Amino acid sequence: MRKREIGIFIFISILLFVAKAKSQTIEKENIYVLKPTRIFDGENLLEDHWVMVKGEKIEAVKKASEISIPKNAIIIDLPNQTLLPGLIEGHSHLLLHPYNETSWDEQVLKESSALRVIRAVNHAKATLLAGFTTVRDLGTEGAGYDDVGIKTAINQGLILCPRMIVATRAIVATGSYAPKGFAPQVEVPQGAEEADGVDNLIKVVRTQIGKGADLIKVYADYRWGLFGEARPTFSIEELKLIVETAKSSGRPTVAHASTAEAIRRCVLAGVETIEHGDGGTPEVFQLMAEKGVALCPTLAAGDAILQYRGWRKGIEPDPQRIVQKKLSFKQALEAGVKICFGGDVGVFTHGDNARELEMMVEYGMKPVDALKSATSVNADIFHYANQIGRVKAGLLADLIAVEGNPLQNIKDIRKVKLVMKGGEIVKQ
Repeated sequence: MRKREIGIFIFISILLFVAKAKSQTIEKENIYVLKPTRIFDGENLLEDHWVMVKGEKIEAVKKASEISIPKNAIIIDLPNQTLLPGLIEGHSHLLLHPYNETSWDEQVLKESSALRVIRAVNHAKATLLAGFTTVRDLGTEGAGYDDVGIKTAINQGLILCPRMIVATRAIVATGSYAPKGFAPQVEVPQGAEEADGVDNLIKVVRTQIGKGADLIKVYADYRWGLFGEARPTFSIEELKLIVETAKSSGRPTVAHASTAEAIRRCVLAGVETIEHGDGGTPEVFQLMAEKGVALCPTLAAGDAILQYRGWRKGIEPDPQRIVQKKLSFKQALEAGVKICFGGDVGVFTHGDNARELEMMVEYGMKPVDALKSATSVNADIFHYANQIGRVKAGLLADLIAVEGNPLQNIKDIRKVKLVMKGGEIVKQ
């Protein structure tokens, strides 16, 4: 009997301890009520609505007259401000920094892993403070699997940075992508992982998945033509093999592709997003639209590179590369291709991600459509619609507030006054 009483006492004590711990956890969950002038919820503009955040998630999005404010709620007034979902950068290289500071070759060949990781953390912090709460990082450019390490540190709360969707090393055809100009007998570090043929490609895709890749990135063409022009690298059969191997693990494949033929092969192989697409034609853009393949145009990267080379934008006429880019982007829009927001940031300064949004509007998109691309559209394309990309009850409280109305003036997206990631205020 005595043993039974002791057992019951211990059991009740455990229950009380668990209940107390749970109660303390609940008490520690901050409740915020955000009162902006307007809300862009990722799809629509809402007037006279407030948002309640509890813990890491959005608890409610309701009309101001209908929301019940708890006594312990923290009220945040956001006068003359627009509340939006945290922005999603679709094409980033956190382990790169602008080429007018250090060339790509020198970053790959001369900068240590430790230096590059420390830079990357600073890049990620600047990105978050600019209102980008998630980044899809499309290749470490010679830094191995360091993106996985950075992502892990973020997830463990060691550093406060955006959520990361990582590609690790990326895949290139042998001979197409490494730093150039070295004697044939000299082996140099690669900017991505070389792979060819059935067995090798399957092994490399599976290895990258095993090391922590959230998606597979392949370079479907590159500047390795006889005269230095961009040409396709992988056959359609090789591309299908990459896609099928990644898809069997539930992961998408994305492709660097700038030529019409490489884009065509990628679309037929099942690639989900085309990165760059400079040389696209009405025919391949129509094919992309039919197959539901998105274009990540990276307008800002080419613009930045040409300015590094001496083009005085706004003073001198557009170079042919810019003329072609404007044309291909217009053709993609006319064909009804889904546009994924992503600037190839790293080529230009991290934290200046809004440059791509401004250029999307400059090149013909409506501000509302550009903002959709950076929020709900990217969340849908990247398969994260049940977590981020909208101001919606039940989703993670990744929210930003900007002064003014970016749906009328896209440049207002730079006037970031509040950043919240997972219910935690990062900037106010």
